[in-house]
Amino acid sequence: MGILDNYLKRYKEKRVAVIGAGVSNTPLIGLLLDAGVSTTVRDKRLREELGEVAESFEKSGAKLRLGEDYLKELTEDIIFRTPGLMPTNTHIREAVARGAVLTSEMEVFFEICPCKIIAVTGSDGKTTTTSIIAELLKKEYPHVYLGGNIGTPLLSKVDDMNRGDIAVVELSSFQLITMKKSPNIAVVTNLSPNHLDVHNDMDEYIEAKSNIFMHQTSFDRVVFNYDNEITRNYAKNAPADEVLFFSRKSIVENGVYLQDGTIYESFKGAKAPIMKADEIELPGVHNVENYMAAFAAVMGILSHETMRYTAMSFKGVPHRLELVRELDGVKYYNDSIASSPSRAIAGIRALSASEYKTVAGDRNIILIAGGQDKGIPFDEFGAEIVKSIKELVLTGVTVGQIREAVENAEGFGERNSFDESRIHMCDKFEDAVTTAAKLANEGDIVLLSPACTSFYKFRNFEERGRVFKEIVDGL
Repeated sequence: MGILDNYLKRYKEKRVAVIGAGVSNTPLIGLLLDAGVSTTVRDKRLREELGEVAESFEKSGAKLRLGEDYLKELTEDIIFRTPGLMPTNTHIREAVARGAVLTSEMEVFFEICPCKIIAVTGSDGKTTTTSIIAELLKKEYPHVYLGGNIGTPLLSKVDDMNRGDIAVVELSSFQLITMKKSPNIAVVTNLSPNHLDVHNDMDEYIEAKSNIFMHQTSFDRVVFNYDNEITRNYAKNAPADEVLFFSRKSIVENGVYLQDGTIYESFKGAKAPIMKADEIELPGVHNVENYMAAFAAVMGILSHETMRYTAMSFKGVPHRLELVRELDGVKYYNDSIASSPSRAIAGIRALSASEYKTVAGDRNIILIAGGQDKGIPFDEFGAEIVKSIKELVLTGVTVGQIREAVENAEGFGERNSFDESRIHMCDKFEDAVTTAAKLANEGDIVLLSPACTSFYKFRNFEERGRVFKEIVDGL
């Protein structure tokens, strides 16, 4: 009997609710039903929205509770929540008060995973950093499993894993908020205001993120961004003996840092060069930071040769400054992952002239932005647009907020600067893309970097990115 089957035996006499039939929970539902567990699938969507998925669940023996009342009469013994449903929800709190056990697919994975786990979180850069770590490890380890918030549920793969394998996972604050186990190696890329439309406040967000390292032991490793005040202060409470930093601005005694264009590894003050920053294939200063975070995670585990080779060859992951095509001398970049102002700013700067690599000249970016509000101010984003953008195309719920931030930014409307004639409003996403294409001339860049979530129109940033690419490929 495998690890997973043995674990699921404990649910045989229990009633289980799985809330949300999304990417992370669909394989879980299948596992529970295959194990003969009494399972109720609860989802806010209606049957017609779930389509064949609902019929498939029912044929396999699941009970369905769909629509607006999906959380009512939540009387099951075990509740698997979807990451987007906060534990502070009234129905969840009442069920737990009655004695229900609240858990999640990721929490169970951490409980029964037989191999070492490396996990990454942060406000920006976590997906790319997670992917980089996996790419690094694949060069020297035969079996590396990549998943978590990055889109691939790993619980169903536990029986394929062996002690010598490594699982690399991305974790969101929504997953971490109820976590009671931490990985063997934890990485926090940075922290800035994010998801404040869901979290009660910034303090709750910071506390949720801290669960990635707070349950570690003294034998574990944690990596923090020294240049970020919040993550630097995390180190004071880290239980791991091996606390490493990465820094673009300072020399650190233990970790990875940048000095005079070279990335160094340092341990107890003894340093060794890894590579030149301008050798990194991915554009932008933020990707230099992503690589330094990844290098710190695998420091002493992988060779510098592996680090350098990967950085010089890895072209990144979809929807993260992804070059879609070049048409008539115009390059189209899909940065749909940029669902916060800080991440969008990083994308803009990556495609502008930087001290590491010149990707494009100044003021040749036509930016497509807007979406649904996350409760984050757009002030800095507006200032970056006035400073760096040639034309701005806005669409979605937040068009008014972003426009106001741009118009209030220093330098707006000044001679030879960014003014109202450069702001273009579009009701439809498709019109925003075609408008940007019409505005672009040879040598320009059309960049989708929305600074907002996609939920006003799309299920997630991946769907938004796919639609963008389809429109661009059809131009």
